[in-house]
Amino acid sequence: MSSIWRKVKQLIANKTYSLKGIVKGHHLMTYRGVPCIKCPFDYVIYQMILNEVRPDLIIEVGTNCGGSALYLADILENIGGGEIHTIDIDDRAYELVKKNERIKFFHNGWEGYDVENTKGFKKILVIEDGSHQFQSTLGALNKLGHLVSKGSYLIVEDGIVDALGQSDDFGGGPVKAIKQYMKNNTDFLIDDQWINMFGKSATFNTMGYLKKIN
Repeated sequence: MSSIWRKVKQLIANKTYSLKGIVKGHHLMTYRGVPCIKCPFDYVIYQMILNEVRPDLIIEVGTNCGGSALYLADILENIGGGEIHTIDIDDRAYELVKKNERIKFFHNGWEGYDVENTKGFKKILVIEDGSHQFQSTLGALNKLGHLVSKGSYLIVEDGIVDALGQSDDFGGGPVKAIKQYMKNNTDFLIDDQWINMFGKSATFNTMGYLKKIN
């Protein structure tokens, strides 16, 4: 057995990590020097999904500093093309992100995003990573979910707030919004292969990988 795997087994046996520790660490994550607040497990899952789907448009609700949009843009570049529409209510994106020709910025929130901007794109993937408030999340899903192409994904970030005991702070949070949305949308299924890839619900996007099947 290699020394690396011995260390991994020792960490597991000693339980020297915790969910709260991972959450704390993910706030320190950067991509190419740009803050990109995302669980490391989900970084890996995203690049696998993008390689599988090969979307020509990604709609991202929640730009923040733009690290996530930059990461997605680089993946699109590597797999052969595509564009990102990243949406927020203010402009905090780093200059490195603004210079990327694959990324277009929209600053009027998801409510102000004109779906006419999606005309001409053949395969669309949507990421909801906004305020995580129940009503806002559900509103974004209702507005943008129908744009997702068959075989592509509607990804809802940060259902992990439930496991952290914080769902009340978000009016019920993303998982509540997903459950409500799914009651009226049978075109999607929750894709457990991603949710459980690293162990049961070992993702910050619990219940959040929705695959368009119809």
